[in-house]
Amino acid sequence: MADNVTSLFRSTAAHSPSMAALARESDGAGPVDFCIPCNPYFPTPAMFEDMATRLREIITYYPSSADTITAELCSLLQLPPQCVAMGNGSTELITWIDHLLVRESLAVPVPTFGRWTDQPMETGKRVDMFPLQESGGFALDLAQYAEFIRARGTKVAVICNPNNPDGGFLHKHAVVQFMDAMADLDLVVIDESFLEFADAEVEPSVVQEAMLRPNVIVLRSLGKNFGLHGIRFGYLVANPALAGRVRSMLPKWNLNSFAEHVVFMLKEHGTEYQQSLHQVRRDRMDMSGQLSSLPGLTVYPSQGNFLFVRLPVGAEGTVVRDRMLTEHRLLVRECGNKIGSSSRFLRLVVRPQVDVRRLVSGLEQVLYGTSRRGAAVPEQATGTGYSSGTAAIDRLFSETNGAGTQGLAAQAIGAGTGAPGLPAAPAAGIGMPLPAVPSPLPVGADAGMPMPAAASSGPQQMPQQAPQPMQPPPMQPPPMQSPPVPQQPVPQQMPQQMPQQMPQQMPQHPLAAPGQVPAPAPVPAPMPAAASYPSPQMPTGPTPPGVPARGGLTAAQVRGTDGLSQAPGASWSGAQSWPEAAGMGQLS
Repeated sequence: MADNVTSLFRSTAAHSPSMAALARESDGAGPVDFCIPCNPYFPTPAMFEDMATRLREIITYYPSSADTITAELCSLLQLPPQCVAMGNGSTELITWIDHLLVRESLAVPVPTFGRWTDQPMETGKRVDMFPLQESGGFALDLAQYAEFIRARGTKVAVICNPNNPDGGFLHKHAVVQFMDAMADLDLVVIDESFLEFADAEVEPSVVQEAMLRPNVIVLRSLGKNFGLHGIRFGYLVANPALAGRVRSMLPKWNLNSFAEHVVFMLKEHGTEYQQSLHQVRRDRMDMSGQLSSLPGLTVYPSQGNFLFVRLPVGAEGTVVRDRMLTEHRLLVRECGNKIGSSSRFLRLVVRPQVDVRRLVSGLEQVLYGTSRRGAAVPEQATGTGYSSGTAAIDRLFSETNGAGTQGLAAQAIGAGTGAPGLPAAPAAGIGMPLPAVPSPLPVGADAGMPMPAAASSGPQQMPQQAPQPMQPPPMQPPPMQSPPVPQQPVPQQMPQQMPQQMPQQMPQHPLAAPGQVPAPAPVPAPMPAAASYPSPQMPTGPTPPGVPARGGLTAAQVRGTDGLSQAPGASWSGAQSWPEAAGMGQLS
């Protein structure tokens, strides 16, 4: 396998090689997987045995229609079927959202799941990328994000909660507040693909609030939660008009027979599913503690089923990845090809303790030279903090706001026109350019978030990164100078203080009876000013076990428990052991 590792990763672009490809290269036995964010405890062995027994029947015959399978899922989750559309994986739903509901532009924080940047660019939309700063622990400031959207005039906003790859978490009240502040946009998407692994709140989902608003979609994954990526199934929840528009475009048999079989099995296995989520959360705490003990390795707080780590200074991610695979049979996700990240970062999936001990041992040998090959190859002194070729490509896209080499060509054309106040013509598929303004948008003293350059502006430099306490300082790029950006009118007045109380619980969704359509939110709510948001509480050293939610309380403090026992939740009159859709509450 060693001779083919590099070619395997190069041929997969933004993703790692499939487990099938790796198994073929190693004569049938794949590596231990720390790359694909999958639940390792579900389905149970008994469920797999049941599927194996019925394999011939499952793969021989057509599945039922998507409406039948969706109705069964909605019965399980207590959601109205007219507000749900099931897809052949969340990626299929992202594709249809882009085709049907995204007009000229989409805003998304980066780094994040690659399809939220790649898919709209493939169909010629402008992608406004809001950079999450390493110096701020990759925390998303929603007030600054809202200001960025207004300044760029973006039509669609996306939030991933928890975010992939860093696992950053936003509390429910803040997400609802953002949704209402963006009520005049074409669409707001809240991607909750990993939310069922979070334990910072008892009920963190906004699915109930989304059904009451005319421009909000919540995206949910089933493959990640159920440990079945190969089946390819996920769903979205929205107002009936939005959900119906997507559902009407999906093929009648877009869901396969395995998906149908699993959905109809779930009502008998709610207890096992809850236990699997509980075990993943415990493993996340244990794995964070073990990784934090490695010298120079930074572990970021996460509410997903993965941990985002920064390698020690001198370690190059692609080298670490390849050696972990060839020498230790461990597959890790190097993040140099994620826009907004670099090869200094790995995303490591939470796995059982026996596998984590093997991971830590492998990292010790690769990073600190306790194997025959010595320590990992140091980074080249480029002064940029980017050391892999794929990261250089991502930086090019970031500097041209998704335009790539075409964007640089457009800039050159604009520079030769002799009209300094006019932007260059956009490259094909990049969307309309923003009008120039005589002066930059003023930024408050506490707002400190840089704006990425528009497609017509010159290349920008990466912001200077503050060194992490108790860690060797990273390579320092030159300070950034923000280019002029257009100022768009803001429809609401920003209040100057953070609300002192959390908003009241949203009313229960009225769609208990088929055909009853909810009323849209009456008035968009304003976002608080950026300066009024408290600064996120950053770790002062290696992240200890029991990672708290960013800027919030630990799970134990929220629940009033020791952080390991299950917390009680409100039950509903359906299956007696399944979590309710809005909050994944623990049921007896």
